Amino acid sequence: MPDQPDAVPTGTLLAASDATPYDALLLLSFGGPEGPDDVVPFLQNVTRGRGIPEERLKEVGQHYFLFDGISPINEQNRHLLDALREDFAEHGPADLPVYWGNRNWAPYLTDALREITRAGHRRVAVLATSAYASYSGCRQYRENLAESIEALRAEGLEPPRVDKLRHYFNHLGFVRPMVDGVLKSLAELPQELRRGAHLAFTTHSIPTAAADTSGPPEAHGEGGAYVAQHLDVARLIADAVREATGVDDRPWELVYQSRSGAPHIPWLEPDICDHLEALHGAGAPAVVMVPIGFVSDHMEVLYDLDTEATAKAAELGLPVARSATVGADPRFAAAVRELLLERAAAERGAAVRPCALGALGPSHDLCPVGCCPARSPKPAAAGADSPFA
Repeated sequence: MPDQPDAVPTGTLLAASDATPYDALLLLSFGGPEGPDDVVPFLQNVTRGRGIPEERLKEVGQHYFLFDGISPINEQNRHLLDALREDFAEHGPADLPVYWGNRNWAPYLTDALREITRAGHRRVAVLATSAYASYSGCRQYRENLAESIEALRAEGLEPPRVDKLRHYFNHLGFVRPMVDGVLKSLAELPQELRRGAHLAFTTHSIPTAAADTSGPPEAHGEGGAYVAQHLDVARLIADAVREATGVDDRPWELVYQSRSGAPHIPWLEPDICDHLEALHGAGAPAVVMVPIGFVSDHMEVLYDLDTEATAKAAELGLPVARSATVGADPRFAAAVRELLLERAAAERGAAVRPCALGALGPSHDLCPVGCCPARSPKPAAAGADSPFA
């Protein structure tokens, strides 16, 4: 794993534990159903405005019903909340409260922001459980924040200023747990298969048009920042695995999963199941699937990888393993603390050199105009084009 670059110093930040001007942290996530009766209402929230009939949603919801209607994401977020609070209590800022709100299921973002407002907080740092640039992974969260702010203002409340923490795809505390997950998965393969095992780095497929316009305007182009950031993380992990195992020629590729939407619209490819077929045809002895695009075990991980892709591999007779997501790893909790303290120091006017591995460097603190543009113009908080101070 490459050395962490000089930061402002990260040691100074951690020692100071000064989160000023922030007086709260909000964990902002997607949300998921927690029982069979939740599935269709949850999917109605996710697809609101698209006119999808309930019968179709019931068909889509079959993935959830296979798991008793329970997505793992809410429980994973509870574990992450515990990890963040434990880390803050041990290292500081010990008295900074941590809240949690979701876009599509309870606890809802607007309810969380209302609680934050009534508690008197005036400046809130927001950590989204999406590490990469894209419309659905960044700007849509910012739009949801703007909608919640407007809803609370309509109630006569004055919500605090919200600042979204930068993308953390290349932070050491996000990358290192995934490296360890790959090494553990390789060790679980039969010994004779380990050296030749391929790595399939997976992330959520999105429309190619959305990928091409992801990130700030200067990053737009084929694949945009979305693909470039995933490739950078994949290289970091592959290089670290090579160093740890001594296997210099281990093949790897970035592939996609969880495609949805109209079939005539181009999405990022290849799909993981198609990739497994191609690897089997080429004589690959085994594959480790590495879900770098997911902070925790979403339904997409449980179904698309652990169920569908694993079944495809079994059909092919191709040994596979799936490495762990970062989840509530203490190193990730520490990374969140560092992201918070880094941004707080910058807001106070300190010269900060953020932790960032790989070739792309640290992401921006403030999303610029034209970054991950909306499908249709909507107000978005925490960006250069935000209507909120």
